[in-house]
Amino acid sequence: MAANKLMLDYVYEHEAAQSGRIFLTQPLGGSQVKDYTWAQTMDQARRMATHLKSRGLEPGFRIAILSKNCAHFFIAELAIWLAGGTTVAIFPTETAETIRFVLEHSGASLLFVGKLDQWDHQAAAVPASLPCIALPLAPSTPFEPWDAITARTAPLTGRVARAASDIAILMYTSGSTGQPKGVMHSFAGATAASLGMHQFLNQNIGAAVERRLLSYLPLAHIFERAWIECTALVDGRTHIFFAESLDTFVQDLNRARPNVFMSVPRLWLKFQQGVFHKMQAPKLDRLLRIPLLGRIVGRKVLRGLGLDQVLMAASGSAPIPPDLIAWYRRLGLNLMEGYGMTEDFAYSHASTPAFTATGCVGIPMPGVEVRLSEEGEILLKSPGQMVGYYQQPELDAEVFSADGFFRTGDKGERDANGLLRLTGRVKELFKTSKGKYIAPAPIENLLNAHPMIELSMVSGVGQPSAYAMVVLAETLRPRLGDAEVRAGVERELAQLLKNVNAELADYEQLRMLVVAQEPWSIENGYLTPTMKIRRNRIETAVHPRMESWYASKDSVCWS
Repeated sequence: MAANKLMLDYVYEHEAAQSGRIFLTQPLGGSQVKDYTWAQTMDQARRMATHLKSRGLEPGFRIAILSKNCAHFFIAELAIWLAGGTTVAIFPTETAETIRFVLEHSGASLLFVGKLDQWDHQAAAVPASLPCIALPLAPSTPFEPWDAITARTAPLTGRVARAASDIAILMYTSGSTGQPKGVMHSFAGATAASLGMHQFLNQNIGAAVERRLLSYLPLAHIFERAWIECTALVDGRTHIFFAESLDTFVQDLNRARPNVFMSVPRLWLKFQQGVFHKMQAPKLDRLLRIPLLGRIVGRKVLRGLGLDQVLMAASGSAPIPPDLIAWYRRLGLNLMEGYGMTEDFAYSHASTPAFTATGCVGIPMPGVEVRLSEEGEILLKSPGQMVGYYQQPELDAEVFSADGFFRTGDKGERDANGLLRLTGRVKELFKTSKGKYIAPAPIENLLNAHPMIELSMVSGVGQPSAYAMVVLAETLRPRLGDAEVRAGVERELAQLLKNVNAELADYEQLRMLVVAQEPWSIENGYLTPTMKIRRNRIETAVHPRMESWYASKDSVCWS
């Protein structure tokens, strides 16, 4: 990184040198879109920055954004930075309780309300005394709209300088195990990590390639904020497209034709299950085995998904079944794994064409130091390392070693080439009544590789043996009313149980598979906003029925 050059310095350069280049493309509904050039993006941001400065907020003020991904999320963040503040993004699917907590804990001085699906249930969380501004595409609110403010306000002039140590982003973790924590990222750390990601993409798809990306994973999560937004801010030649809705996702993908595409394991699995819904897995498998025809078929499948232009595809946020990676590679998509956390600005490990192995998350990215503790916990130092937890210095003392390494809470192992394999979370290890510890993640990956399974959770704390609860594939669930289909599912799951147990040590083997009564979702609280399972919540919900499952002699139970 050039001396003293920070995120906003790159933005100012793009504003001057790339003023007419389209930066953001926002769908408006009805197949209509609105493009924002760098000049238009910065004009909007500068006008809102003038307004924010006029409010006389204290130095280092925090401003929250509650919105789905949209062009004005980027623009509002730039306005907050230009005005001298720190951004606090809240997941657009969060409950009123969590929204209230984040607003209070962060001490937010103002809230931008943007594109939302659940505002009717969330509005009560916003204190009546908190000033709010409605972004374009926001639901109906009593708040003054962004466009009205920017229309009457002159743009802030000049190149506002922010200190390297200023906090740019206060990122609240999604809270899979408890109350969200506010992770502080400085301009120095965010810039260093974003430049590292930018250089990584240049090395893997070519520096001359102009990137096209679809922004659809939550911008309130570090993965999307770092790899999509902030990396685009330092690059300047990236064209960001936004998704309109779940229903239009395929059209949104086909509009963007991304050449870099990043997702989470659950969505990679849903894409695969969508393909299998149109063509039976055995038939597709046979076609892919035929040398010339296989390449044509694979290309056609990728084109149908809108992924045929992708030069680099990646999966992050949670472990992905190795068989799923292998399947995409057979289609011709070189899907690779990466690893990062909120606390290191998602800058930790990544696979490369030279360093990749199924089931591994790659090698340390440039500038990252890694070691394993005696217990196998992954300890990291990253250029994107957080400053600390907001207003919780006691947590900083817990998570940093004496020499400054961050204790990730993840367990792993490294091979001779330095490739890292994740083997589970330290806190997810549980002990059966036989006194043996079991790591659920590797067993869940074996289950999740089956096309009939959408999600799984291995548990059994204090029981004679472990069990797994599974959520069936979305395309399969509506057909379970048919007795023949249900019987077939039961046979298939019983065979899956045998196959998985054959790969496990005696003490790890599963007593049964339990089919979840309803799918786990963000809305019912069983998934975090980044689609990780909330183990404690699921275990608590099913605990009253566990005794009857273990008393049964069935290998497959229906909850």
